[in-house]
Amino acid sequence: MTHESTAVGLASAYSNATTASGDWWRDAVIYQVYVRSFADSDGDGIGDLRGVRSRLPHLARLGVDAVWLTPFYVSPQADGGYDVADYRAVDPLFGDLADADELVRAAHELGLRVIVDVVPNHTSEQHPWFRAALAGEPGARERYLFRRGRGADGSLPPNDWESIFGGPAWTRVADGEWYLHLFAPEQPDLDWTHPEVTAEFDSVLRFWLDLGVDGFRIDVAHGMVKADGLPDIGRGAQATLIGAEPLPFFDQDGVHEIHRSWRRLLDSYEGARIGVAEAWAPSSERLALYVRPDELHQAFNFRFLNCPWDPAAMRTVIDESLSATTAVGAPTTWVLSNHDVVRHVTRYGGGPRGLARARAAAMLMLSLPGSAYLYQGEELGLPEVSDLPPASRQDPAFRRGRRQQIPVPAGAPAPGPATPGIIAPRPGEPPTRPGAGIGNGPEADAGPAPEQPLAPQAHAPTQPQAGASTGPAPEAQGQTGPEAEAGIGPQAQACCGPQAETGAGAGPDLLTAPEAEGQDGLRDGCRVPIPWAGAEPPYGFGPAGSWLPQPPEWAGLSVAAQTGDPHSTLELYRAALELRRAMPGLGAPGAGPSPDPSGMRWLPSPDGVLLFTRPGFACTLNTRPEPVELPAPGRPVLSSAPVETDGRTVRLPPDSCTWWAF
Repeated sequence: MTHESTAVGLASAYSNATTASGDWWRDAVIYQVYVRSFADSDGDGIGDLRGVRSRLPHLARLGVDAVWLTPFYVSPQADGGYDVADYRAVDPLFGDLADADELVRAAHELGLRVIVDVVPNHTSEQHPWFRAALAGEPGARERYLFRRGRGADGSLPPNDWESIFGGPAWTRVADGEWYLHLFAPEQPDLDWTHPEVTAEFDSVLRFWLDLGVDGFRIDVAHGMVKADGLPDIGRGAQATLIGAEPLPFFDQDGVHEIHRSWRRLLDSYEGARIGVAEAWAPSSERLALYVRPDELHQAFNFRFLNCPWDPAAMRTVIDESLSATTAVGAPTTWVLSNHDVVRHVTRYGGGPRGLARARAAAMLMLSLPGSAYLYQGEELGLPEVSDLPPASRQDPAFRRGRRQQIPVPAGAPAPGPATPGIIAPRPGEPPTRPGAGIGNGPEADAGPAPEQPLAPQAHAPTQPQAGASTGPAPEAQGQTGPEAEAGIGPQAQACCGPQAETGAGAGPDLLTAPEAEGQDGLRDGCRVPIPWAGAEPPYGFGPAGSWLPQPPEWAGLSVAAQTGDPHSTLELYRAALELRRAMPGLGAPGAGPSPDPSGMRWLPSPDGVLLFTRPGFACTLNTRPEPVELPAPGRPVLSSAPVETDGRTVRLPPDSCTWWAF
């Protein structure tokens, strides 16, 4: 007998206790929408809130519990919206506040909760606070981390910290002071010891909670507090240390008081509003501190995302993750892809093998105790787009060598052009206004630099650039070589991936090592707009083109092409989510009797195979490149590849996962 999938109207049998009790987040499946790349309603080639609203039925049919929206606030878009100029307004690029309100209401009518991003570590350089700081308004610089430089003339940065995007984490302004930016120069870090910063973000959270959102994904939740005295690290390539070693700018104990105060604020609202930490910590135990009972509800488990295709490594990460969160009474989260990393189809090797492993890994993830996060397009089996034309890329790390002049008040003293670290035009280039050349291609706006800081403004969308690509640099391929074989691939973690690359890309606008030892600048490959229908780009994304070009071979991967095909990745995800709701032993930690608080128990299995049970359920994962035979642990209900069984024994296909009922 060959068995591939079972999906027979089981959603009505949903019996997970956590939803009934209101703790919906403990076993929720949450779908990340990268707003720019989900659906375009107005034909400008960029996704927007109305586009998201029009596609909510797809998410309801998929079977997810909540939607997480990436930033849609007013922003110059120097870093895809993670440089916020107004936290209470929608950027005209994405719509307006009425569109946000209607989206939340429409999602709730479909039974979907809505989580939005909040970016508290830094603002945009065009935020009114930072403009006031540059203009010399009394006390304005105290909201940020401005410092005098080192050396007799203050011409050296205040310490040796490096930007996650490469280069120094400090930029000098015209009067000689320096400001800290752990990311792009357009993203100055806030000083969370200042009471106005605390009060402002309490107000921002209340604004969106009053509009009806169900929670927040907290960007760089580990970064708001820096070590006293801002001490040197004494090492370079600091982006590679994140999540592996203690650092004075991340995971400081002081961040936990901020999260406790936010938990009290969230608990003051009805409806189980939640906070989700995007946090990097050196160990599972340190990460678990973010989800103690009086802190946030969830924290992303990036160790699982970074785990290679190796059963021993997977089991270690699963055990340590469950142990750490169980110790503080919190659920574990699981995630395989997001808007900052190479898609896991490609990380697992690309091609048919990468897709087979990605399907199996998704089933493994959805069978584990706790909450799971899906990144848009993974339900379609989308691979990384590794051959984008350089002119179309918008990741700020890709063009991190092009540094722009910061506008300052008229008459302010200007340091000499040779002063290290100063933002100034490159030789032979005219001065440019802030944001130009950072993520907007070589045709970015140019012109005389204004004397005063620019006010926040809507930016016209960047259309795909014409012209043939010369092909990706070797670092961009992500599909071959030992790293892809190991399942790790090039990791470009916004906010901190520990496996950042050096000197990726090519061309005169890019730095080379050691200055460029930050992110690899290739995050655009996972942000290409997803295909909905049709034989030609933009595949139903919108009435016109798309801000990043879509591959011609994606026609067969669209939602329309895969719907109804029992062998498709989309139908596999739909069936898995339906069964996850229907089977009492899935989803909720502690459901049913078990010696393990997570309701999960490992069983002996052949080399290369993982086998565990939960109440009434078993999961087998074969990571080997050949079939493996073993006693059937029950009745197969879903498999990522056809399974042969006579009821007593089973022949597991290579690179596959199978769910069993008993």
